[in-house]
Amino acid sequence: MKFTILVIDGQGGNLGCQLIKLMKEQLPDVEIRAVGTNSSATANMLKAGGIAGATGENAVIVGCRKADIIVGPVGIVIADALMGEITPKMAKAVGQSSAKRVLVPVNRCDTLVAGVANGSMTFLLQDAVDKIKELVS
Repeated sequence: MKFTILVIDGQGGNLGCQLIKLMKEQLPDVEIRAVGTNSSATANMLKAGGIAGATGENAVIVGCRKADIIVGPVGIVIADALMGEITPKMAKAVGQSSAKRVLVPVNRCDTLVAGVANGSMTFLLQDAVDKIKELVS
């Protein structure tokens, strides 16, 4: 079975880009779709290797219905996170999706995740990819 992974990110899409690059290296048989909260994030994630991309609230809603795994910063499940780029409808779509969610615990934008050591971004992203590997195997 080929898994569809939906990467959601905002602002410049940097976290999403790094995740896509790691997944392309370590999970060559998955289908990676990129959805940005803005066109810059989407374009950058597509450059990183996403096979398809879309932008905005409706793209998040539709993508969440079709994904097996959703990955992105923890803010994608919090309305008004990412400096307001995550709408309440986006957060609801991610939270209500039947997909498995792998959320990167980024302590930014007024959201602090208790119990998460301040590891490097490299460590956090590799840990996310390791969790995705477990889900697809």
